[in-house]
Amino acid sequence: MSVTPWISLTTDYGLTDGFVAACHGVIARIAPAARVIDVTHLVPPTDVRRGAAVLAQTVPYLPTGVHMAVVDPGVGTARRGVALATPGGLLVGPDNGLLPDAAAALGGVITAVELTDPRWLADRVSDTFHGRDVFAPVAARLALGAPLGDAGPPMDPADLIRLPSPTLMSDAHGFTAEVSTVDHFGNVQLTAPAHLLDPLPAALRVGPPDSTPARPAVRGRTFGDAPANGLVVYVDSADLVAVAVNGGRAVDVLRVAPGDLLRVSD
Repeated sequence: MSVTPWISLTTDYGLTDGFVAACHGVIARIAPAARVIDVTHLVPPTDVRRGAAVLAQTVPYLPTGVHMAVVDPGVGTARRGVALATPGGLLVGPDNGLLPDAAAALGGVITAVELTDPRWLADRVSDTFHGRDVFAPVAARLALGAPLGDAGPPMDPADLIRLPSPTLMSDAHGFTAEVSTVDHFGNVQLTAPAHLLDPLPAALRVGPPDSTPARPAVRGRTFGDAPANGLVVYVDSADLVAVAVNGGRAVDVLRVAPGDLLRVSD
């Protein structure tokens, strides 16, 4: 029985240009039987941390296959293109911190290679569109079963670029965490694991860790546990602490963006 090759795509290319279609086209020419899942192409432009979070939180639920991700402000510079093998699939993209969290979510990096073999790439590689000319052809060939080691020389996984650890501080009355992502609904995800909520009471306060007055919130299981237009602090589907508004947008109420700090306290 044949196995369907799967490729997922995660980028900041947007939907108004032909960038995504060009990548689909390259894949279709090389691996026409491959099925492609578009995770998102609306990562904020050049926001590597947001792309890394989306990728890491999504790949465990995708079919085993090749996951191509491109959020690449350093395209055309000395930054490397890499492919990583994990127990749960392959990852292809720039070596700028975008891939390691997803690799960890898939069981950790077993093998890493730098994408340098010209036979795996487009005949002419653009300085500004490696998604089309480097990563898409590599992803397609890997999906067909080509050996990872043929794509380029091995590299030590410990040498992969990793993003700085996010801010997270806890004490007897709560914790301060960095805003990781803001989703389509305006829910604010924090870099705080679920267990930090365990010792806190049902009535909470949420706000920046400065002199600005914090807002009242409830600790809940889901959005409806807060009154209409009220803040609720809960554990989201990625097992991270998040803040939402029942019937509204927490990002607008709290006036935060990824990278800002929020304190959750009793």
